[in-house]
Amino acid sequence: MNSTAADKETVEPAAIRAWAENRTIFVELTDGRIVGFPADRFRILSKASDEQLKEVSIRLNGFALRWEALDEDITVPGIVAGNFQLPYLRKAS
Repeated sequence: MNSTAADKETVEPAAIRAWAENRTIFVELTDGRIVGFPADRFRILSKASDEQLKEVSIRLNGFALRWEALDEDITVPGIVAGNFQLPYLRKAS
């Protein structure tokens, strides 16, 4: 049987830019998406100051985020998949 649909290779998106704003970490991906997550979803980031959070860098060809002063690394595929260490705690309005 022949198929007319092209087989697509699954490629994990990588980060091309990362920044912190209002205790939220944002990541711009190679596929054009921008994803964000609360810093409080990770143990070490939850204890970091706003200034420390802003010191995020991209490593491993875009597949990891690094906070050198905190000695913390988080994988970009894990972020995209929603693999967080801590539950989301909604703040009361």
